[in-house]
Amino acid sequence: MKRNIYNFVSVLCAIFSVCSINAQDNVIDRVEWVVGDKAILRSDIEETMRFWLSQGRKFDADPYCVVGEDLAVQQLFLHQAALDSVEVDETKIMRQVEAQMDYVISQIGSKEKLEEYFDKNSSEIREMYREQLYNMEMMEAMKGKLVGDIKVSPSMVRRFYESLPKDSLPFIQEQVEVQIVTLEPEIDIEEIERVKGELRDYTERITSGETSFSTMALLYSEDPGSARRGGELDFMGRAELQPEFATVAFGLTDPNKISKIVETEYGFHIIQLIEKRGDRVKVRHILRKPAHSSENTKKMLLHLDSIATDIKDGKFTFEEAAGAISHDKDTRNNYGIMYNKATASSHFSLEDLPVDVARVVDGLKVGEISQPFTWVLNNGKAVCAIAKLKSRTDAHQATINDDYVTLSNMYQARLSEERIQEWIRQKQKTTYVRINEDSRSCEFKYPHWQFYEDKQD
Repeated sequence: MKRNIYNFVSVLCAIFSVCSINAQDNVIDRVEWVVGDKAILRSDIEETMRFWLSQGRKFDADPYCVVGEDLAVQQLFLHQAALDSVEVDETKIMRQVEAQMDYVISQIGSKEKLEEYFDKNSSEIREMYREQLYNMEMMEAMKGKLVGDIKVSPSMVRRFYESLPKDSLPFIQEQVEVQIVTLEPEIDIEEIERVKGELRDYTERITSGETSFSTMALLYSEDPGSARRGGELDFMGRAELQPEFATVAFGLTDPNKISKIVETEYGFHIIQLIEKRGDRVKVRHILRKPAHSSENTKKMLLHLDSIATDIKDGKFTFEEAAGAISHDKDTRNNYGIMYNKATASSHFSLEDLPVDVARVVDGLKVGEISQPFTWVLNNGKAVCAIAKLKSRTDAHQATINDDYVTLSNMYQARLSEERIQEWIRQKQKTTYVRINEDSRSCEFKYPHWQFYEDKQD
């Protein structure tokens, strides 16, 4: 709750900041930078400032200087990305756009307030976000290409570790390794039929013209991300959708027809076609999730309690239980060990674990098995689980033996940043750059700009 209040206040401050910026300087739009053949206008800088302020960014210097230089550096990368035919995932960008729009609206209070803040309608704001996020993705993709061949060997990591002053070694938070066994409670047939019956009723009401698919999605869909948009999803390819969902969605040909009921791991859906473009499809959907009864959840928790007792009595091991009965496909074939994608290892800080898991693991001793608990997964489903604390490493300064992955990532990040900084320096020397005279007093983050003077007639 405190965090939401803080974010809301930050957004309000951002609005007042932009208002004061506009009030202090009513200069007609003009060219502030020229980078290569790209002109950066004052309006470009101000629009980007509004975008960043809406994301909670704070500026520690004149924002016109900071953002102007940001856009100039970005243009160096965008120009090179165009030359190198770098591509990014447009669908991913559109998902980010919708997520950002939803977030800012939730903080500012309404779509109307967002439109007032940007002085644009929602379609124009969406396009502004798309352009900003597209440029950021292209810049990151170009950086990735520049540093993609950087590899570090164990001997290089060791030399890097030995070169670090002892007081500069990274501090590693307490780390744990966790094993998990999950079981999903049964869903009563009556509950499944109830949900299917509701979806059939929605279909009848839409087909009869009583209401629209968008309205029903807004009122009843349990997919919060798309429900706010009337159930509408972005253009997607088959690989981006659940297989069962994709089969039906790509099989639709008539936008006036509603699909049959489709079951995925998220629940039950009905789908309406909006548009097809080659191998991508845009649809609306309504998701309903049948609920586990409290009785079935209680039965599964008792079952897991019996399994934990059998493990403690030596009838079988936790690893054997995970491989034989766990419903969690990500850990079932890995002895139940949870995997941390962020660190590419099995080690987590408690903050990185799912909240429900961290809560029970925090009080365990190494080798101890938790009491059964419920855990809400990322797909919204609630499962029952038992967890075992496989290992715990106390907080400490990094060592080469215990924290090789962390040190390797740290060294690779340093080499990558050094290469990118050198690339920017070289581009600054070889790219035509001109800046408005009023901005030449800025203290720039990248000091190697070689500004060309305007020719005087």
